[in-house]
Amino acid sequence: MIVRVCCVLFLLCWPSLGFAVSVSDDAGQVVSLPRPAQRIVSLAPHLTEILFAVGAGGRVVGVAQYSDYPPAAKKLPRIGGYEQADLEAVIGLRPDLIVAWQSGNNQGQIAQLKQLGFPVYLSEPRRITDVASSMERIAALAGGGEQAARAVRDFRSRYARLQARYAGRAPVSAFYEVWNRPLMTVNGAHLIGDVMKLCGAANVFAALPVLTPTVSEEAVLVADPEVIIASGMDEARPEWLDDWRRWPRMKAVKAGHLYFVPPDILQRPSPRILDGAERLCALVDRARRVTGARN
Repeated sequence: MIVRVCCVLFLLCWPSLGFAVSVSDDAGQVVSLPRPAQRIVSLAPHLTEILFAVGAGGRVVGVAQYSDYPPAAKKLPRIGGYEQADLEAVIGLRPDLIVAWQSGNNQGQIAQLKQLGFPVYLSEPRRITDVASSMERIAALAGGGEQAARAVRDFRSRYARLQARYAGRAPVSAFYEVWNRPLMTVNGAHLIGDVMKLCGAANVFAALPVLTPTVSEEAVLVADPEVIIASGMDEARPEWLDDWRRWPRMKAVKAGHLYFVPPDILQRPSPRILDGAERLCALVDRARRVTGARN
């Protein structure tokens, strides 16, 4: 354990000395820089959050649309949406590092940027612990120091506390509704699926092979979850969550367990995923107590 801690601290502090640095990204590709990045472009909001969390916000020169956290990120130049970036704007910013979202960004554009010689780090966290690993590796590329080490340490400590708090609690069957039309959810390999597992929420569609599958209303009715959790687009509870009240015999509807968690704290694989996890775990626990009392 002591050796691991020392290695992590060395990884985070060493680049700030100006030496070359290499890390493997989530695609298994090695990203090498002759020195810590000085001009970073972020192609996804969650990566913008990570960069600021590890103390590299001052080196970010451009961000994707919806990069709205922390507030300082709102002042940075926009390079288009994460699905379709403005390549001319990206190139014009002369980045020495581009951080990108493997499954969210346009793969053709990523390939173009690589062909032009830009170092690209691909991010694709699938587990809560992967967020901490992403923070470490991005911090290394950006010359992270004590703030980065502290952010990673705090994230892991907070996650461990959540694990200890909810370990062994009775499972509660749950449906996570990403969107209503089409009706979309997540499987067990998705990051949100891992959050559900942490909370003891048994994802009724965990076994589906697609990360974000489209399902039918009938399939949800057959699964008859005890809890339905919706996200939506912003901080407001989506009106379509109440569409399930058309089925009063559903367990979740009958018990009033139709819950909302703001998407920014649960659907972004950033350090704030633990804020979303705390919210989701508390809601699942509320349903658990009601179910236990009824039984």
